[in-house]
Order: sequence, then C-alpha cells, then structure tokens
Amino acid sequence: MTPIAPKDVRYIKLGEGGRWARTCIQRGELPLNYHLVPHEVCARADWRAVGEYLHEAYGYEAGELTNAVREIRDYYSLGPDCLWVTFADGHMWWTFAQSEVEWIGPNQEDRPPRVRKVLDRWQKLNLHGVPLEIDKLSTRLAQVANYRMTICQVKAPEYAIRRINGVEEPIVARGRLARNVLVSIAAEMIAGLHWADFETLVDLIFARGGWQRISQVGGSMKDVDIFLQQPISRERAFVQVKSTARQAGLDDYIERFRSNGAFDRMFFVCHSPRGALTANGDARVHVWSGEPLADAAIRAGLFDWLVEQSI
Repeated sequence: MTPIAPKDVRYIKLGEGGRWARTCIQRGELPLNYHLVPHEVCARADWRAVGEYLHEAYGYEAGELTNAVREIRDYYSLGPDCLWVTFADGHMWWTFAQSEVEWIGPNQEDRPPRVRKVLDRWQKLNLHGVPLEIDKLSTRLAQVANYRMTICQVKAPEYAIRRINGVEEPIVARGRLARNVLVSIAAEMIAGLHWADFETLVDLIFARGGWQRISQVGGSMKDVDIFLQQPISRERAFVQVKSTARQAGLDDYIERFRSNGAFDRMFFVCHSPRGALTANGDARVHVWSGEPLADAAIRAGLFDWLVEQSI
C-alpha cells in the first residue's frame, strides 16, 4: 500500500470514557460532542460566537475555553489530509475523514451530536497488516490517550506515521543489526565449547529462565540429561543435550516423549546438528540449535560467560 503522508496529525477521544468508540469505529465516524454549541455557528467559522456559547453553556474560562474553541475549530477546519488517531480495545486506531460535518442532534443516546464520515474505515493494523497494539507503542505516543479533553496534537507525529507505515525506527534498525551480529558470534562460540561446558551453558539457560533442575532422569527415559520443573506453572520438562545429532536421533526422543506422558515439554538442545532438525509440528517440543540457541543464551545474560569460556 502507498505510505501515508498526512499534513496534520490529531488525537481524538471517541466520547467520554470511550462511550462512542465501538459505535463510531463500526459506523466509520469521527465524533464530537459540545452539543450545546450550534452546528451553524461552527460551520460558518464564527469562533468568537463559539467561545461565547462555550462560556455561557459550559462555564468555560481562560485556558479551558481556549482549548475548547481550538478543538471545535480543528474538528471543522482540518481537511481530509489530517490523520486522526485514537485508542480503543488495546490498539491504536487511525483514519482520515471527509471535511463535511453532519449534525445528528443532541438527543441520540448511542451517537454523538455531530460526526464526520471517515474516508475508508478506522484501522488498527499498519500498512503491512501488523496490529498496532498499545503495549508495543512508545509512551511518547500512547500517553496522548491521557488527554483530558477531546482533540489535541500528537507530540510524536513522525513516530505515529512511521508505525502506521510499518517503517522501523532508525535506531531500532541499527539495534537489530547489531544484535544479529551478536547472535552470530554467540553461535560460533557455542559451537566451539567443550561438551562439559556446553552442558553447563544449557543448565544455566534454564536456571536463569526460572526452571528448577530436579534430578537426573534415568530408568525408562534412558540417556535423558536433565529433568526440570517450572515452580509457578508446575510444568515438567526433560532436556536432551547433544553436541551433534541427526533428525533420526531427534525423532527417537520425540517418540519417547510422546510415549512417556509424564512431561509437558521436551527440549532438544544441539550445538552442531547434522542437517536441519525439526519438531515435526509438535508445539510441546522445542529444538534449539545454532542461532535460536545463541539467542536463548543472550536472553539469559550469558554472552559474557561465553566470552570467558572462549578465551
């Protein structure tokens, strides 16, 4: 899709406490209240008269009056090249709106007194189809949802536009590149570990991930290296650690795991696999090798440990 390039960016609250959010998103509308201010006065851009109505009807004074007039002026004067954003149901929603303002009237319980129809629809996905989830947005943008009135400028408009266009922040792109290099280096260091150090690494990864090592597993689970339990969820898992392995060996352990029935998860960890290793579609089976294994080690804070072992 063509990237958006709005002239202006505004946040709009879809009713007090989001009371009109669901209706307006479904109907494709941009709402505004101030039901005691006549539509005709706003439509002819008589902002002095708008201020007088706001003062008489709502008792607004000073800064509050100035902000209310500005909100109504923005609503009536910003054109279809203005990007409107709001927050509802855990997402940032965005749209562009037609210029015409439709007066609905003040007595509709489920609808605002005036609306602008959106050009297409309210959307909560970026242009690549990725959800714009609030908890994945910078507070620079998300904090605008705390605005007490209705319409305001967005303090991070360029950031909002990049997120909608699906363009990665420049510093994030640099960070991802640096981390990819770090993971590649860690994978090389892991491949060079002595088998005893490799087992220690695996043990440390799980320990720092909150798993508790219960005991060595023997008996019917021949050659299984580590028996783990997650103290919060009470999940039980076994771990098989291999310096090298082929798919046939992995398949053998997957069959043992499925037949045993005593474990919730299985981890097969191998630093130098002979060919690609796959869990055969079983979501309970986790295969770690190469860069996924290196990524797990880095997430566990073990990169410096790897450096020390490689000196």
